[in-house]
Amino acid sequence: MTHHDPDGTIGVALLGFGFAGHTFHAPFITTTPGLRLRVVASSQTARVTAAYPDVRVVASALDAIGADDVSLVVIATPNDSHASLAEAALRAGRHVVVDKPFTITLEEARGVVRTAEAAGRLLSVYQNRRFDGDFIGVRQAVEAGTIGEVVEYRSEIGRWRPQVRDRWRERTGPGAGLWYDLGPHLVDQAVALFGVPDTVEAALRVQRPGGQVDDWFHVRLDYPTRQVLLTSSMLAADAPLRFLVRGTGGSLTKGGMDQQERRLMAGERPGQADWGVDPEPLLILREGEEPQRVPVPPGDYGRYYAAMRDAIRAGGPPPVSPAEALTVMAIIEAGIQSSETRRAVPLTG
Repeated sequence: MTHHDPDGTIGVALLGFGFAGHTFHAPFITTTPGLRLRVVASSQTARVTAAYPDVRVVASALDAIGADDVSLVVIATPNDSHASLAEAALRAGRHVVVDKPFTITLEEARGVVRTAEAAGRLLSVYQNRRFDGDFIGVRQAVEAGTIGEVVEYRSEIGRWRPQVRDRWRERTGPGAGLWYDLGPHLVDQAVALFGVPDTVEAALRVQRPGGQVDDWFHVRLDYPTRQVLLTSSMLAADAPLRFLVRGTGGSLTKGGMDQQERRLMAGERPGQADWGVDPEPLLILREGEEPQRVPVPPGDYGRYYAAMRDAIRAGGPPPVSPAEALTVMAIIEAGIQSSETRRAVPLTG
């Protein structure tokens, strides 16, 4: 059974207090009206208590799931545990948010969705980068037809991290590597804009000395009338364009990155008046005209948790649906297959 306070407050259990849980989940759970972080499952008791002294800390994820003052379980543990913990939480009658990637395989993802349907509980994947200000701006411009019909869409996140770190994301194992890490974000944004592609053609490579898992990818999603290129590198000392979109009526570019991650990593918390403000505008380019500078809307990852709260209260759809999550997993899996076989892989239903 799920639990709500008399005032409608939704109790939340957070599983994991590593980078994802500490940086991307706890700050927004604790600043979203109507949500209350009750319990964190983590071995880092002192770290959790220092940040959130009123929150209980338990060592066992199953104990956190079973807490009688919890309605929503947020899973921010290593990728290979997502499916089993999500199923345990759903069977316990909890609503569930899973950090990306949803699971390791499409088969696992389908199993979790079936469990959610049988339990009658909401299931969603945390795609916070739908709420990057730059993506919101690009989406508004594309949907408004600002550059006509889109024929080419390029999305890149480049980082300069030449040293391989000793962490599970960069060691050989299920769900490790850059494609599982940043790929779900870029794929989800593309699917939100353009729907399901016909085929996926991918190259996943290890470029850094001593690297064990992919740290570079170049992925092409083929649509009937457009091409989508998704790329990322850990050896990008340059400052690549975040977005380049070409259409029948012009082009659109966006440099820089949404500032929320940088500010969260610096210890800031959401809520300031300038939260999510991006100083770098979109540029709309047309032949014979001066570039048009269009400010991007402020980003706000908190909008995800506000939407999840509203869905739980009203019984509506979650901010990222299970069907959308399955599409992303199908593309992630197809990308791996394409890279291994060096062939384009068609997407099936």
